[in-house]
Amino acid sequence: MSEHYFDISPEELKDDVIEMLKTIYDPEIPINIYELGLIYDIKISDENNVDINMTLTAPGCPVAQTFPGDIESKVSTVPNVNKVKVELVWHPVWTKDMMSEAAQLQLGMF
Repeated sequence: MSEHYFDISPEELKDDVIEMLKTIYDPEIPINIYELGLIYDIKISDENNVDINMTLTAPGCPVAQTFPGDIESKVSTVPNVNKVKVELVWHPVWTKDMMSEAAQLQLGMF
């Protein structure tokens, strides 16, 4: 079994990363990117490197060029995180069904 980079498990670090993602809001919809379902995958390595696959609500979104870098900067401030890489992916295509129930309620979709 390999030793972890810091005294925190990947699961605990992932929880901390998710908490940070919940503080980052979509620029067009007043809901955080995690509850919106824009985060597709979060991987934590044994060295506490964080790889995030995410999408945007639309490929032509005006923040497509800058938003991943903004998210990398914010997630890199989470204690015990080593390196962060955010990759923008377009498959599967984001739909409103990917939003959490809380986000759908907040937007009055029920």
